[in-house]
Amino acid sequence: MRAAFVYIMSNKSHRLYVGWTIDLLQRVHQHKTKTYANAFTARYNFDRLVWFEAFDSEEEALERERKMKHWTREQKIALIQAKNPNWLDLTPRLHWSSSLG
Repeated sequence: MRAAFVYIMSNKSHRLYVGWTIDLLQRVHQHKTKTYANAFTARYNFDRLVWFEAFDSEEEALERERKMKHWTREQKIALIQAKNPNWLDLTPRLHWSSSLG
């Protein structure tokens, strides 16, 4: 088993995207550089990592992502604001710690 992450990306208008990955730095970079130009996150300029959580396995992360995708917008916002009330881009923090979130 390997570590995995669930994350929320946002944009200027505070739209939300929930995803999961095993390489958070690479995945955030893909969102920011619009690697997949036709993807939802590229079309709507999702360029800000506003929340993430680490898991011990891919299965745990996938289950958490599935549950969160069914949450209301208000639930997701509450999760973000509990740890990141100013909706700052957390990407710089990834360079020195993968245990934040």
